Amino acid sequence: MQLGLRNLLLLFCFSYFISTFSALSYDGVTLLSLLSHWKSVPSSISSSWNASDSTPCLWVGVECDNTQNLLSLNLTGFGISGEIGPEIGHISHLQTIDLSLNSFSGKIPPELGNCSVLEYLDLSGNNLTGEIPSNLKNLQKLQTLSLFDNFLSGEVPESLFQIPNLEYVILSSNNLSGFIPASVGNVSKVFLYLGHNQLSGEIPSSIGNCRRLQELSLEENQLTGGLPESFSNLKDLTYLNVRNNKFVGSIPSGLGNCKNLDFFDVSFNSLSGQIPPSLGNCSSLSKFAALKNNIGGNIPSSFGQLNKLSVLNLPENHLSGKIPPELGNCTSLIQLQLFSNQLEGEIPSELGKLTKLQDLQLQENRLTGEIPVSIWKIPSLEEILVYNNSLTGQLPLEMTELKQLKNISVFNNQFSGIIPQGLGINSSLVQLDFTNNKFTGEIPPNLCFGKQLKFLIFGINQLEGSIPSDVGSCSTISRLILKQNNLTGFLPEFAKNPNLSFMDISNNSISGEIPSSLENCTNITSINLSMNKFTGSLTALGNICSLKAVNVSNNDFTGSVPETLINLAKSSPSSFQGNPSLCLTCPPSRGSNCPV
Repeated sequence: MQLGLRNLLLLFCFSYFISTFSALSYDGVTLLSLLSHWKSVPSSISSSWNASDSTPCLWVGVECDNTQNLLSLNLTGFGISGEIGPEIGHISHLQTIDLSLNSFSGKIPPELGNCSVLEYLDLSGNNLTGEIPSNLKNLQKLQTLSLFDNFLSGEVPESLFQIPNLEYVILSSNNLSGFIPASVGNVSKVFLYLGHNQLSGEIPSSIGNCRRLQELSLEENQLTGGLPESFSNLKDLTYLNVRNNKFVGSIPSGLGNCKNLDFFDVSFNSLSGQIPPSLGNCSSLSKFAALKNNIGGNIPSSFGQLNKLSVLNLPENHLSGKIPPELGNCTSLIQLQLFSNQLEGEIPSELGKLTKLQDLQLQENRLTGEIPVSIWKIPSLEEILVYNNSLTGQLPLEMTELKQLKNISVFNNQFSGIIPQGLGINSSLVQLDFTNNKFTGEIPPNLCFGKQLKFLIFGINQLEGSIPSDVGSCSTISRLILKQNNLTGFLPEFAKNPNLSFMDISNNSISGEIPSSLENCTNITSINLSMNKFTGSLTALGNICSLKAVNVSNNDFTGSVPETLINLAKSSPSSFQGNPSLCLTCPPSRGSNCPV
C-alpha cells in the first residue's frame, strides 16, 4: 500500500515536470527530477543539464542510442552528494549506471529493480547505507554489480545470485553480515568480491559450481569452518584471498588442480595440517601467503617447480625440517619470508640463484651454519633478516658491493670476525642490528655514507677502536646502541639531528668530556653513558630539554648535576652514582667533593 502511494506521488511529480518542461523528453525530465535530490553538483553538470533542451543526449554523463533513448548514465567521480533518488527506476532503457566515487548517501533506491535491461550498475565509493534491495533480482540482464566501499548492512540477498548473467559481484568494504547464501553457486559469475565485511558461517560447498569463477575475495571477515574441497572444481581460478578469517582444517590438496591460480592468501587464520605438495602444480602461482596459522610439516620441495612465484610468505607457523634447496629454482622470487618457524639446518646455497630477491627473512628459526656467500652476491637484495638463530661464520667482503642493501639484522647469533670496513659505501643503509654476536675489529667508517641510516645497533660484541666521526655527523640516526663492547677514544662531534631519540654506549672504555655538540640532538629522550671513563661536567646533558632518562653512573664526572637533571637524579640516584666528584648541589663550604 505504501509502495503504491509512493508511485502515485512520483507520477504526480512527473506530471508536474512534464507540464513545466513540455519540450524536454521523458528521460530528460526524469534526470532533472533526479538532480533535485542532489547537492554539491559541479557546474559542468548543472550548466549542461538544461530544461530548454529537447533531449538529454548531449548532457554531461549521458549517452543515448540512435532513437534518443537514454542508455548510459555515467557520473563517476563528480563529487555529488545527496540521495540518488527513486526516479532513476523510471529510465526504462538504461543499460549502464555508474555513480561511483561520489558522496551519495541514503539507501539504494529499490526502484532500480525496474531498470529491466540494466547490464552494469556501479555505486561504489559512496556513503550509501541500509540493505541491498532484494528486488535487484529483477535485473535479469545485469552482468556487473559493484557496491564496494559503502556502509551497506544486512545480509547478502540470496536472490542476488539468481540473476543468470551476473559475472561481476563486488560487495567488499561494507558492513554486510550473515552467511554467504548457498545460491552463490547458481550462476556463472567470474569475479566475486565479498571481502572486508562481517560475514560469518562457512563457505558453501556450492561455490564449486561456479566453474567460470576467476577471482574470489573473502578476506577480512569472520568466516569459519574449513576451506571447501569443491575449490578443486574451479579450474579457471586465478585469485583466492581468504586472509584474516577463522578458518580451520587443512589447505585442500585439490587446489593443485587450479593450474591458473596466480594469487593465494590464507594468512591470519587457524589452519593446520601441512602445505599440500600439489600446490607445486599451480604453475601460474606468483604469490602464496600463509602467515600466522598453525601449519606444520616441511615446505614442499615441489615449490621448486613454481618459476613464476614472486612472493612466498609462510611466517609464524610450525614449519619444520630444512629449507628446501629447490626454492633456488624459483627464479622470480622477490620476497621470501619464512620467519618464526622451527626450520633447522643450513641455509641452502641454492638461494643465491634468486637474482631478483629483495627481501629475505629467515629470523627466529633454528638455523645453523654460515650464510652462503652466494646470497651476499644477489644484486637486488634489500633486506636480510636472520636474527635469533644459531648462525656462525663471518660476514664476507661481497656484502659491501650490494647497492640496494638497506636492512641487515643478524642479532642473537654467533657471528664472528671483522665487520667489512667498506660496508655502507655502495648502499643507502637504513638499519644495522648486529647485537649479541662475537664481532671484533673496528666499526666501519662509512655506515652513514648513504645518509639514510636510522638504526645503528652493534651492542654486546667485542668491537674496539673509537666511534667513527661519520656516526656523529649522521643526521638521520634515531637509535644508536653500541653498549658492551671494547670501544675507546672520545665521543664524536654531533651534527644537528632532530631524529636521534635513544643512545646507549654503556659498558665501554670511552673517555673525555661530553661534547657540547650533543645539544644538537634536540629530541633525544634517553642517554646511557654508564660504565665508561668520561670526565668533566654534565653541562651538555643539562642543556637537552627533551631528556627523560639519563644514566651516567660509574664514570669520573665532576661538578654539580645541572638543575634540569636534578629531578632525574633524585628519582633514579643509581643512574648518577659511581662518580665520586659529582654532586647534586655543592655548597662553597664543602667544595666540589659532594657525591650524589
